[in-house]
Amino acid sequence: MRSAGLLVACWLCALTTMASGARVCLSKVDGAIGPATASYISRSVDEAQSKGVQCLIIQLNTPGGLLDSTRVIVQKLLGSPIPVVVYVAPTGASAASAGCFITLAANVAAMAPATTIGAAHPVSLGGLPSGDQSKPDQTMTQKLENFAVSYMEAIASRRNRNIEWAKSAVRESASITAEKALELKVVEIVARDLDDLLGQLNGRLVNGKPLDTAAAQIVEIKVSVTEQLLQMFWRPEVMFVLMLVAIYGLIGEMTTPGAILPGVVGAIALILALYMAAILPVNIAGLLLIGLAIALFLIDVFAPTHGVLTGGGILAFLVGSLMLFDRRDPLFRLSLSYIIPSVVLTAGFFLLIVGKALQAQRLPVKVGKETMLGKHVQVITPIDASGGRVFVEGEYWTARSDQPIKQGETVRIMAVEGLTVKVVPKT
Repeated sequence: MRSAGLLVACWLCALTTMASGARVCLSKVDGAIGPATASYISRSVDEAQSKGVQCLIIQLNTPGGLLDSTRVIVQKLLGSPIPVVVYVAPTGASAASAGCFITLAANVAAMAPATTIGAAHPVSLGGLPSGDQSKPDQTMTQKLENFAVSYMEAIASRRNRNIEWAKSAVRESASITAEKALELKVVEIVARDLDDLLGQLNGRLVNGKPLDTAAAQIVEIKVSVTEQLLQMFWRPEVMFVLMLVAIYGLIGEMTTPGAILPGVVGAIALILALYMAAILPVNIAGLLLIGLAIALFLIDVFAPTHGVLTGGGILAFLVGSLMLFDRRDPLFRLSLSYIIPSVVLTAGFFLLIVGKALQAQRLPVKVGKETMLGKHVQVITPIDASGGRVFVEGEYWTARSDQPIKQGETVRIMAVEGLTVKVVPKT
């Protein structure tokens, strides 16, 4: 009887859903905010609008990300024609840094229990200008912080949320739990799961229109393959590996002309690395040090200095790799587990592979007619103006000389002209 009652309840719930025809779209963001995330959320808003759903729910869990991408997302949410709900979930998730801006920009901000929001200081948004990020310019840092504070204030004011806390999240990197955020009117809802969220959203006025979400069908908008690839490629580790592949490929093509494959792979990797450098906050000083290291390696290969330049190149490559990204920010910190093996591999590449390839190119010719020049051979038949014969490397050759040479004498080969060798007496 109990099973039958449960089936009836499920059937009635399904009929209610079919009768209402209400739908909501769901997009899931889990990871750093970057160009791929901005593209995904913008596409989700447009797709949700085209489907005519009640609202778009963005389930968010992020440690932060790039300021430029964050601004694109915030502008899209503030100008969205349909209600957008940002739901910080699942339990244990966070909306830190860029995630705080995005959450406050939603029409409805919701959080799951045991989640956090805040810590929106601009340094963690990847907004520092290129240059020596280990010692950022104080004026530029202050300008960036003031911009972030005013930007956060404008967002909170637009959505009628706690402006003072929003500004403290930027200035003081304030961070609070879901329960405290609800108390301070930073968010409107604390929901256990999506079903609980839909229940609390039902009947809420957004843009002057009540939401009908009690029995709404959830339509998830998936991340496209292009967005997945872009999200994977914009990490610092990927750019660093692409940069190494470009170095190895192009240097390998220059030292072994005609190999083609290393040059093609290196050129593709270089283009991708340059594209990544335009997205990520790259330190120019780090790039210059890495370029100097490559130059020192090459000079030491062509003009050996007993390892002095190679040692300097290893040191420059190590320091340049450490400075390439801002190590204070976990999002853009290049791990030593990538740097140390790369330094060793690069030094070995230039010392062994490139060095041996260049040395092989400078070795004397070991095949062909050129190997006969300078050799001493014995005269088989007398050589005069009409010619004679000599025996060279298992073959008889016609020999000519400007002076007569007797049979049995030793001569030296001076030139090879077709099938005839020009010789002179050994003395």
